[in-house]
Amino acid sequence: MDFTFIASTMVTLLKAVPTTLILFSLSIVSGGLLALVIVWMRTSGNPVLSGFAKGYIFIFRGSPLLIQMFLVFYGLGQFGVIRYSFLWPFLREPMVCAVLSLALCTAGYTAEIFRGGIRAVSPKEIEAARSIGMSGFLLVRRILAPIAFRHALPAYSTEIVLMMKSTALASLVTVWEVTGVAQRLISQTYRTMEVFLCAAIIYLVLNFIILQGMALLEYSLSRHRRAIPQAVKA
Repeated sequence: MDFTFIASTMVTLLKAVPTTLILFSLSIVSGGLLALVIVWMRTSGNPVLSGFAKGYIFIFRGSPLLIQMFLVFYGLGQFGVIRYSFLWPFLREPMVCAVLSLALCTAGYTAEIFRGGIRAVSPKEIEAARSIGMSGFLLVRRILAPIAFRHALPAYSTEIVLMMKSTALASLVTVWEVTGVAQRLISQTYRTMEVFLCAAIIYLVLNFIILQGMALLEYSLSRHRRAIPQAVKA
């Protein structure tokens, strides 16, 4: 194995990491915000809004992300109302299309994860909050959202890792992130094993950092649960 080539390849691929991180961050933030809207619609009690949310979740969870990305990148330009609108200068950019498709996809999964977290909140806790005068946004901010997020965090951390790996598909719409640069190197050097090995190591390190961050967040949010045995023992 040529370690000199591996070292130079690693340096080249590391230069593409910022693009991967930008793609990942924008997709997660946009998808998370959209997921909150979908959850609100899903739990609103309005049959029209709830039906739309169910349809959205079914479509984006039931179809492959690769097809969704191709439809956004190649398909939107087929509609004149889009091609001649103010959106077209943005939607013709590969990065924007990649972020849009990743965000739309993860929103479907994240909405169901958040809904599961909300359903895990005990009705007794909500009733207790209402008994002391909490209602509306205050109830959501102080009781519902923190508890629901804590319940949803393990599943959501898995979704975040999957999204990091899904950024590799952006190379198929000419976004030069880590996988795209790796494929370009392979086309130039024909050394598949070394190049993809370097790319795999980079993704492993990125996902390790993400998992450690999520574990630290979960640990900090569960502080009250660790205090119970100490209080009982005392």
